[in-house]
Amino acid sequence: MRIEIDEQSGFCFGVVKAITTAEEWLRTKEGAVWCLGDIVHNRVEVNRLERLGLQTVGHDRLPELVGRCVLIRAHGEPPATYEAARRYGIELVDATCPVVAKLQERVRRAWEAMRQVGGQVVLLGKPGHAEVVGLTGQTNEEAIVIESEADLERIDFGRPICLLSQTTQSLALFNAIRDEILRRAERPEAVTVHDTICRQVSNRNPHLREFAARFDAVIFVSGSKSSNGKALYEVCRGANPRTYKVEEAAELRREWFEGVGSVGVCGATSTPKWLMQRVADAIAALASDGERGATTRGE
Repeated sequence: MRIEIDEQSGFCFGVVKAITTAEEWLRTKEGAVWCLGDIVHNRVEVNRLERLGLQTVGHDRLPELVGRCVLIRAHGEPPATYEAARRYGIELVDATCPVVAKLQERVRRAWEAMRQVGGQVVLLGKPGHAEVVGLTGQTNEEAIVIESEADLERIDFGRPICLLSQTTQSLALFNAIRDEILRRAERPEAVTVHDTICRQVSNRNPHLREFAARFDAVIFVSGSKSSNGKALYEVCRGANPRTYKVEEAAELRREWFEGVGSVGVCGATSTPKWLMQRVADAIAALASDGERGATTRGE
């Protein structure tokens, strides 16, 4: 069986920065580092870092961390988190993705501009997602968050609109939302559109479609909490119906590989390369066991 790992899958730049920062501070602080929320939406990678000493906490625990070292993950945080850190004397290690940090500033400026003309900031994103929470915090929670065209009913099309997007949203969906807003707006000239989707993420879609189509079966490795993973998995499955999603090698099933001559292994922007390699090794072991069993039965 031929097994190939997609070289373009795995951590994006922002996640690499966050993971590297966490590892550096764990060495510096001898393990005394806390992280606000899962540093990455991948349970296996989070468990690895927790074994090194990284402790995951929620915002409700901040009052208990007076004088401690707390890491802000790649998704970023709203201004309220920085204010709380100052209040409790917490040493913040800011690992916000540079792309997300720039978007936060852009959203804040858009909100200030819309306030002056009685307009609205509209954000394409997943409500409650860590990045979106950080973005809406820049607008005093006044931004209108939409997930689909069905949510457009929440917009007042008689007022100015500024449309932006969570960095990991689908470019096709963003363009469809933009077109529909422009169609419904009473004054299309009062609509401002900022395409803020990270191309390092969105460009993976066409590549993964091509990658998945080249194999008899595809194993997509991703954490269950990863929004990006859910979207990219659907991209792969659309190109190859024999695409299976796993969090780790233990979830592989032998029947997936019956009659299969080639397998592609790929993953989300929150999936580490070492985990994809572990899954590929496990597939190779299953294939080897199957071949030995077939030989034994033939004898």
